[in-house]
Amino acid sequence: MSTIEVTSPFDDSVVGSVPFGSVPEVEAALEKARTTFDDHKNALPKYKRVEILEKVVEIMSSQVPELTKLCASEGGKPWMDSEVEVYRAINGVKLAIEALGAQEGKEIAMGHTASSAGRMAYTFKEPIGVVAAVSAFNHPLNLAIHQVIPAIAVGCSVIIKPATQTPMSAIKVVEILKEAGLPDGWAQAVVCDRKGGELLATSPKVNALTFIGSGPVGWYLNSKVANGTRVALEHGGVAPVIVEADADIDDLIPSIGKGGFYHAGQVCVSVQRVFVHESIADEVASRLSDYASKLVVGDQLDPKTEVGPLINNNEVNRVEEWVNEAVTKGGKILTGGKRISASCYEPTVIVNPADDALVSTKEVFGPVVCIYSYSDIEEAFDRANSLEVSFQAAVFTKNIDTALRAVKRLNGTAVMVNDHTAFRVDWMPFGGAKASGLGMGGIHHSMEECSNEKMMVIKSPVL
Repeated sequence: MSTIEVTSPFDDSVVGSVPFGSVPEVEAALEKARTTFDDHKNALPKYKRVEILEKVVEIMSSQVPELTKLCASEGGKPWMDSEVEVYRAINGVKLAIEALGAQEGKEIAMGHTASSAGRMAYTFKEPIGVVAAVSAFNHPLNLAIHQVIPAIAVGCSVIIKPATQTPMSAIKVVEILKEAGLPDGWAQAVVCDRKGGELLATSPKVNALTFIGSGPVGWYLNSKVANGTRVALEHGGVAPVIVEADADIDDLIPSIGKGGFYHAGQVCVSVQRVFVHESIADEVASRLSDYASKLVVGDQLDPKTEVGPLINNNEVNRVEEWVNEAVTKGGKILTGGKRISASCYEPTVIVNPADDALVSTKEVFGPVVCIYSYSDIEEAFDRANSLEVSFQAAVFTKNIDTALRAVKRLNGTAVMVNDHTAFRVDWMPFGGAKASGLGMGGIHHSMEECSNEKMMVIKSPVL
């Protein structure tokens, strides 16, 4: 097996190396996962899984600085935010433990018809089987936790294919699970090319696929999976925010600023399109620009850095092209609009780019926020809902009726009131609709996706 070097997005310095598998390695991992799950003599009882997960929490809690450095080094997320990611990951394991204690079935009514007399029925949960997880680069540790831990918690074997730019965090999760006592074969990490990834996702040995990444790849894999494979897809959005005339500007500026420029905008629910009532549009645009211009951009390992690099230099080139196109289509840059280096791009605010500009129609996945003025909120709803993507949305207003109207009118699986679109806690349902995904994530929901419901019907003459 060959190896590949993992480099820092900031300066391309080598931060580690990992094994790089080919199709035979993927096939071997699949066979191992299948054999492990099918060997019922070695099935892990629930109490044993709880013991292992509790040990994972203990190990991770003792390694917060090391895990923070690992996340930041390979992913480019600033130290301050990478540390938050580590604590989120630890809490995610705790959530899985708690959810196991709440797993339950229900009684199905019998006896109320002649045909069902003399019977009782109950449902219960059992693991779905082998889980294949294809992950993304932007939260390398926490995404691995969200894709691996729910599978292990409910008793599935799991193989994760992390992004080739950020594989070390997922590999570390598997190593920690083994250190915590998880027997061989239950959790594996395979770093491979797209051909190997497609084999992993579409193999008939797999019972469930969880995919986090680009829409075209996710929908392609969805069309190729083996019959009966359960699929969960998490893609991106072009997150809309509505700001009404009565909104609290002092409150919304730091909120939208954090939601738009956190991790250099490389978040699937990052604030991108902000529709502001014309009476306050100039003030909001000016104050958001002032906020963005003061952000510290640079090396993600510097504790003072607030906005780090993009994941690779080609992404900087792409963002630069999209911003330039927005200007040719009438957009006005209030701040930013230029690359800082080969790896970093200025936090950028664009006012009124054309509705058909790339920054208005596609997910930027960069530190760019667009502001559009409107006169009628119904117009803002229509423009916000005009794209094929649908993930999280937001509205800022002091009027409860306007807020509820926005919740009903905005396309999205979640609508935040007086908060930015990138808000998330790990016990809430999280996922996209329409082109943005399929199914819901979050620790609890992922455990459900990795489980089957089975019913037991008992017939007895004493019933």
